[in-house]
Amino acid sequence: MPALADTQNQADDRRLPIDRVGVKDVRFPLAIRDREERIQHTVATVNMAVDLPHHFKGTHMSRFLEVLHAHGRELTVAGVAAIPRELLTRLQACKAHVSLRFPYFRSKQAPVTKAEGLLDYGVVFEVNAEGDALDFVLTVEVPVATLCPCSKAISERGAHNQRGQVTFSVRFDHPIWIEELIELVEASASCELYSVLKRPDEKAVTERAYDNPVFVEDLVRAVAQKASAHPQVRWFRVEAVNYESIHNHNAWAVLERDLRA
Repeated sequence: MPALADTQNQADDRRLPIDRVGVKDVRFPLAIRDREERIQHTVATVNMAVDLPHHFKGTHMSRFLEVLHAHGRELTVAGVAAIPRELLTRLQACKAHVSLRFPYFRSKQAPVTKAEGLLDYGVVFEVNAEGDALDFVLTVEVPVATLCPCSKAISERGAHNQRGQVTFSVRFDHPIWIEELIELVEASASCELYSVLKRPDEKAVTERAYDNPVFVEDLVRAVAQKASAHPQVRWFRVEAVNYESIHNHNAWAVLERDLRA
């Protein structure tokens, strides 16, 4: 077979390096060990990229998939952490970026009847490699319930509440369980969410939320306090959104801290 032209390796004279180039929205099976030492099988949406020097016309897209599939039919956390450095070598790059977003399920019992159901959370692994340095950020997306302190203070009957979502990202010194971060967030809200609720459970969670009103500001501060006290967390970012029930807009707050600075 005659040699095929390698267009990607041709020179480019525009002198414009590219920050990230690669493949996006690749779906791939993922195996995650939970805190009870069981394996949860899920499907991740994977993005992979490297930087591209100004003198190269393009990168070799097939090599991203080759690196991914070299880990077999199912990724693990260790495999995820190894991919960016493998991309540096295969693509002769200085920087590599890999992110995986996947649903993570927990079995939860209702507070009174103990009816059991699965609740899903969003989880993101983001790994960046530059030279010998490796940066790993773990993010959990946790749905919660909040009740408005102002509404409770001024209303003669009840108070408005809403669902919200907390996006909590951490860098850590030693591995942290996904469940640990989820529980930290849920403990900061007016009430956590459940999949299955019977009438006694609905009464219990409604009253729990009423007894624990929080603004969106209270929510991010409560998460921040717990994160700051965690021995493994060295950086965090917490973002909370309340999907308001009496406004046509959402309430929003963000708090970020580098605990080693």
